[in-house]
Amino acid sequence: MEIIRFLKDWTLPVAIAVGTISYLTFRYVPQLDALGNMLSPVFDVIFPLFVFLTLFITFCKVDFHQMLPHRWHTGILVAQLLLVAVNMGIIFCLEGYTEQVLLWEAVLTCIIGPSASAAPVVVGKLGGNISTMTTYTLISSLASALMIPLVFPILEPEAGVSFLAAFLVILEKVAIVLLLPLVLGWLMQHYVKRLCSRIAAQPDLSFYCWAISLSITTGITVKNIVNSSASLALLLLIALYTFVLCFVQFGIGRFVGRHLGEEINAGQALFQKNTALSIWVAYMYLNPVASIGAGCYVLWQNIINSLELWQYRKTKWGRS
Repeated sequence: MEIIRFLKDWTLPVAIAVGTISYLTFRYVPQLDALGNMLSPVFDVIFPLFVFLTLFITFCKVDFHQMLPHRWHTGILVAQLLLVAVNMGIIFCLEGYTEQVLLWEAVLTCIIGPSASAAPVVVGKLGGNISTMTTYTLISSLASALMIPLVFPILEPEAGVSFLAAFLVILEKVAIVLLLPLVLGWLMQHYVKRLCSRIAAQPDLSFYCWAISLSITTGITVKNIVNSSASLALLLLIALYTFVLCFVQFGIGRFVGRHLGEEINAGQALFQKNTALSIWVAYMYLNPVASIGAGCYVLWQNIINSLELWQYRKTKWGRS
């Protein structure tokens, strides 16, 4: 019983640990090579499936009438643009210092990416507004789809990918990951109401689907770090800088939200990032080492999410 409660209370750190241990076990135990090769394509299918299920279940609960633009949406977008501008200024000042540029490019991937598709799940667990968070996730995805093709070719002009091509590819990924489950959730609410109500009645189902996705993402992140050609010093600095960045974005988001009426939502909106998309665009435009930044960020942000959820439960139990 105590074990079950522990697993429920600390689902995200457990998922991170499972992903890390699983990858390292398969890497360093030669007898598991055949099994690893067999399971690899299975995980390639499971990962997008559980991301899809996470969002689909969440959107079965969304009040679509509340999905309107809010003042805090504008405030968070402005904050993100300012952080991107500051980061680019630092990169230009460090031109010629290869490792320092790589370090700040890794940080940039964690700023310029859109709000995480799973952010509404955490917002719901924290007592926030799922509907307005979903709206911002859509707005943020479109904003990043515009910013990334504009900003990254300036940093790495040899990438040679046109703005239109990059924009369409990013938009396609956003549509599959975010818009499809959103549309299906709307259809379920209007045309399959009984089944939709049963799905919505399971409060933690989307959260556990997300935890499975996190475990797979963690394994991929550890794999990228282990196989990276970067120096140990650079890897440690990337880990440190992205750790600090988590608190910077979280603090700025909460500050903006406190003044514009949605503190919980705004904090998650700026802080919780779609790191899978960030890793992909880093590989597409920048040095592959830069993708490690988003890989580290996903670990930090989910540890912080776990602490948030623990604090929320503690406060809630204290009031009850």
